[in-house]
Amino acid sequence: MHLTTWQELTRELQQPAIGKIVLFVADGLGGLPLEPGGKTELETARTPNLDALARRGVTGLSVPVGPGITPGSGPGHMALFGYDPVRNVIGRGVLEALGIDFPLEPADVAARGNFCTVDEHGRIVDRRAGRIPTEKCVELCRKLAENIRIPGVQLFVEPVREHRFVLVIRGAGLGDRVNDTDPQRTGVPPVRARGEDPMSQRTAEIVEQFVRQAAELLRDEHPANMLTLRGFSKRPNLPTMRDLYGLDAVALAVYPMYRGLARLVGMRIADAGKTLQDQIAALKREWEQGDFFFVHYKYTDSTGEDGNFAAKVEKIEEIDAVIPSIMALHPDVFIFTGDHSTPSLLKSHSWHPVPLLLVANTCRPDDVTEFGERACARGGLGQIPACHILPLALAHCGRLKKFGA
Repeated sequence: MHLTTWQELTRELQQPAIGKIVLFVADGLGGLPLEPGGKTELETARTPNLDALARRGVTGLSVPVGPGITPGSGPGHMALFGYDPVRNVIGRGVLEALGIDFPLEPADVAARGNFCTVDEHGRIVDRRAGRIPTEKCVELCRKLAENIRIPGVQLFVEPVREHRFVLVIRGAGLGDRVNDTDPQRTGVPPVRARGEDPMSQRTAEIVEQFVRQAAELLRDEHPANMLTLRGFSKRPNLPTMRDLYGLDAVALAVYPMYRGLARLVGMRIADAGKTLQDQIAALKREWEQGDFFFVHYKYTDSTGEDGNFAAKVEKIEEIDAVIPSIMALHPDVFIFTGDHSTPSLLKSHSWHPVPLLLVANTCRPDDVTEFGERACARGGLGQIPACHILPLALAHCGRLKKFGA
């Protein structure tokens, strides 16, 4: 258990309360203008409902990990759940496996996989194989699982969604300190797996055998004719959000990885359907069954990664349209932010601070009248570590008693 001083303090100061908190995470929310002096995606979007809440609540910017550090989705969400993302590093493989309810054993090593497209020289030309349909992913995973055999270990190749899958390696003496084979860019071949210690080197050798056999099996497929792996990891043992913060937390997430993150910190995973409208309906259904609700929306991130500025604007406007339905439930605290920035300009995650909105009856007013990066930079919350957002929510919800005499 890796607790910081403020986590220990927050746990000590817990007191019973009946208030409810909603955390809405628009994945990759933060952006950049396409040209100097222009507007970001969020500033371009028509967001009358978020703007109204900005006038009622308080705004600021959050830093997921630290200045200049570009976070993955795992660290970004761990911080929002109130865990120090540096002390509690969670591998992507574990998150994907838990997200699809795979029964991970303590010694298992899991990795997140991407089907990708390579050219005749083995260089990656599309890291996501055109985002193949999930049905194709299921077919390819079955092909690999049924045909790849490596002595001494058991392999599981499980589909996730679109181009994503999970590889789980089960056997004795395996380490998880293995580098990613995904170079995170095109024009180069996948990276060879290497381990940082003897046990991890054994894992790396198994991975290399798996990749060689997979390449042969996928050679005639199109566009998914190769794969990459990243986030090699074993399941950690973390205190739950109930342990740390006294919360009955419920997750309303569509994508498996985010359900995995939520499960790792002890949230109950509700059936959230497939669409944003399904998620809001599920929130209403679950309202009396918890006191903390995590709502995750993926497509602000994926459109940013695709470099589609207009599409990201459209997705932000879709979110804004459902805000009244959430506020009609009268949450005691409503938080709206992202786990990181994904500017369309960069087509990737970035280190830029993320717009943050907190609404509660106990908010101290500021002068912000709209929700966007420039406006939030002037907000009353200032620029704060993302892992401090949850303690703020607890305070506004009356869940923290006074510290000291």
